[in-house]
This record gives sequence, C-alpha cells and structure tokens, in this order.
Amino acid sequence: MNQRLDILKQWLKEESIAAAFINSTENVFYLTNFHTDPHERLMGLFVFPDAEPFVVVPGMEARQVKGAGWNYEVIGYSDHENPWEFIQQSINKRNIEGNTVAFEKEVVTYRRSENFLSLFNSPQILNVEDKLNEMRVVKDETELEIMRRAAKMADFGVEVGVNALKEGITEMEVLAKIEYELKKKGIREMSFSTMVLFGEKAGDPHGNPGDRTLKAGDFVLFDLGVVLEGYTSDITRTFAYKTISDKQREIYETVLKAELASLEASKPGNRIGDLDQIARDIITDAGYGDYFPHRIGHGLGINVHEFPSMSHLNNGILKEGMTYTIEPGIYVPEIGGVRIEDDVLITKDGYETLTAYPKELQIIE
Repeated sequence: MNQRLDILKQWLKEESIAAAFINSTENVFYLTNFHTDPHERLMGLFVFPDAEPFVVVPGMEARQVKGAGWNYEVIGYSDHENPWEFIQQSINKRNIEGNTVAFEKEVVTYRRSENFLSLFNSPQILNVEDKLNEMRVVKDETELEIMRRAAKMADFGVEVGVNALKEGITEMEVLAKIEYELKKKGIREMSFSTMVLFGEKAGDPHGNPGDRTLKAGDFVLFDLGVVLEGYTSDITRTFAYKTISDKQREIYETVLKAELASLEASKPGNRIGDLDQIARDIITDAGYGDYFPHRIGHGLGINVHEFPSMSHLNNGILKEGMTYTIEPGIYVPEIGGVRIEDDVLITKDGYETLTAYPKELQIIE
C-alpha cells in the first residue's frame, strides 16, 4: 500500500496540491487495504505531499484499520461526535501550506465537500479521481491472482445454474441455488444482483428475475459475479433449453462471432473504442444493430463497473495489466436475448480470458 500512497503523494507534489480527501469505499481500500461499508457515517483518507496521511472512520471500526496493515494515524469517532473537528485538528498539526485541494468529484457529497473545503482558505479544487483511475486501471500480480480466483467462482456459478435447469423451475429458484452454492464456497457477496432470465425475459439487457418458469425453446441467460477479497468478477452465458429455432441460432452465432472478434483485437497499443466498433459492425452487418443497445464492456477490478468505459467513442489505448469485460449482446422482443461476457486481461502480447466457462452454443436437455 505504501507504494500506491507514494505515487499519489508524488502526484500531489507535482500538481502543487496541499491535500487530498479520498472518500469512496473502493479508493480507500485501494490505498489502505481496509474495506468496509460505513453506511451514512463518514470514512475518509487524507493524503498530503509532504506529511503523513491519516484515516478517519467510525470508532467501532478503528481497530480494523490497523488490522488491515495501516501504519499511520487513525481517527475513530463516536456517533455523537463531529468527525470534522478531529480532522481539522489533525490537519492543523501538519502545518499544511497551499490552498489547492483535491477530492473525488463524482463521489463526495455536496455537504462533505463543503466541510472539507472549509478547512482551507479560498481553496482551489482539482479532481483526484482521474489520477486514481489511472493508477487502478493497471493491475499488479497480487490483484490479478485474486481476480483469477474470483473469475473461477463466476464460472462455478454458471455451472450450478446450468445443472439446476429443469422444465417448470422458476428463475428465482435457479438464482437461489447459484447463490447458495457460492456461499458454501465462502462467497459472502455478489458483484451485483444475479440475473437468471428465461425466454422473452432474456430480451431485457438488465431484466429482473421472477417467477417465470422454464419451458422448451427458451433462451436461458445467466449474468453473475462475485466479490472476493475486495475484487470482482462478471460473467454472462446464454443457453438454449431443449430446442432452438433457426432465428435463435442465428442470433447466438452472431453474438459469439462478435465477442471472439473483439477479444482478438484485445492487444496492447490498440484503441479501446475499436473493440466496441468491431463487435458493433459484425452485429449491424447481420441486421441486428438496433438490438445491441449498450457498449461492449467496462473496466473491472475493485468495482464491477470501473474505468475505463469500453465505448466506441473511447480513444484510450489498451495497456498490459488492464482488466475489463467484453460482452456483446442482441436482444429481440418476444424472442429473447443473447449476451456472452468474459473477463479479460491485457497481457504483454495479447489477452487472457479470466472466465473460462465454455461459450459455444449449448442446448441443455
């Protein structure tokens, strides 16, 4: 963690920033190794170019910060206390000079920004998120080892779902089996609300599982992921149940072709937006362009959706160590939808898919 803090402190120095306030659970975890959800209570990391950083947390969690390996000051406060008074005292002790400050503009509430800015005279504001995104986008080997294991758990979740399929079972019954088996493996939290969608409901990219029962001829779409040691996974697989029409087969093969083509373009130095455009062109040429309503994917790591956005408009360049999803889809009302999604790592010469569940068309009997 000290290396990450050193990089951030050097950036503060280069930009003449007197202090940075890090408020998001994910960025605090990235810089301190301490992960918690403080709910409505204040949790924050305060970093300075030349002074020691400190963390402020609800008092009931102060010991956990030290237990996570944090070796600097920890301010714990009770519910009846105002943590900003303690923050003011700690900043005063550090004799901070300058009035340029930084915080996460997309995350920090207006009230908390007011409290932070009140600690400085005529403060000038910069956004620290851009720097943190730049740091987090390239994963180190420790992060990748965790993400590989998280991806294997996602593969296992799909396997459980497939094995649970039988005529008449509901989406929610299958979902419950998936999450129960994952909890038995030690998974406490899913990356997002698990999706199990049958038939026409698979035609909604972000559909809600319910009491729809499985019948022959349905598409079955699973979209799920786990949180493991602070890092996420995300997989989508689609299957046909018992029978498949020519139209359904065409849709599936088009999505698979698009996904494989986008994966093949996943190489260091290539433009991020090209991955989306390659898949989009294949789907459009097949006559389904209007049925592919979302980007090709998103960054993946501590957040299940993080920087960068894998949109065709993104002119950023792929770098070794980047992790993201590739997930083209076609969603046709009344017929249903197909999405195929993998977690991808950019390697020195190309890519590695962290998720490994087979994606060739499978008809479940």
